[in-house]
Amino acid sequence: MAFIPERFLTPQRLLLASVVVAIITITLKTLAWYITDSVGLLSDAMESLVNLASAIFGLLMVTIAQRPADDDHPYGHHKAEYFSSGFEGVLIIAAAVGIVWAAGHRLLDPQPIEQVGWGLALSVVSSALNGLMAWFMFRAAKVHRSVALDADARHLVTDVWTSVGVVVGIGAVALTGWLWLDPVVAIGVALNILWEGAHLMWRASQGLMDEAVEPDVLRQIQKTLAEFAHPTIRFDHVTTRRSGQRRFVDMHMHMPASWSLGRAAAVRSSVEQALMSAVPGLRATIQLLPSDVEAHFDDVRDLI
Repeated sequence: MAFIPERFLTPQRLLLASVVVAIITITLKTLAWYITDSVGLLSDAMESLVNLASAIFGLLMVTIAQRPADDDHPYGHHKAEYFSSGFEGVLIIAAAVGIVWAAGHRLLDPQPIEQVGWGLALSVVSSALNGLMAWFMFRAAKVHRSVALDADARHLVTDVWTSVGVVVGIGAVALTGWLWLDPVVAIGVALNILWEGAHLMWRASQGLMDEAVEPDVLRQIQKTLAEFAHPTIRFDHVTTRRSGQRRFVDMHMHMPASWSLGRAAAVRSSVEQALMSAVPGLRATIQLLPSDVEAHFDDVRDLI
């Protein structure tokens, strides 16, 4: 990452690169399956198809997420990235079901594996490509706070471990002659990616339900507010949420009723600027209230 300027590693460019890498790995893994007739390698190739579909959909969602706010979406389109994560989870689960189906048939009717050396070599090369791509995407996901990049990177890492398991399984078949190991490894692969798919869907659902910001981000917000704490100024009802690359915080700031509106607004502006400087991508909304006034939330009458 150090040898490539970060401005070039945008979510769109990395997801486009992921599409290209997915096409290459699909070709390599499909060739590996074709020459070996290994159901384990077939499961590996099927997961790479999921990588391709996920990268394409992720690229579309990231593009939508970066659209500016409009009249219909005044808070922006940032949540579009969560659809990418959820979609990827659904595809992974579908691939896992397909792998179990294929492996179940092969378990009942074991078949010999051909040209093991070439098959393993092709699988190792494709895994190396996926691993390198995942490393770049994880680093960029932190910089850009991109849910779509993080989801794709996690899937690529799962793919790498899948390939490792397949390589070990096929090597064991070649050494022992136990043909049943091939479909058993494929089923193990399916269970592994099934877990990852469920995890991605859960993360997407939490994002769509306005999950609070990460604990380290919340600590930074609290630390910044503490710098403005004063006997005449206090903060309460601090609530946060995530929305793709954005973070939002809403709160009440209480100050003396005798202060002029200009003075109160100047202090509020300073707090907002400090918060947004401390947490990149944060949008702060602060409501001013006199010290002796309390706001009430969660009143059942609000729902009537």
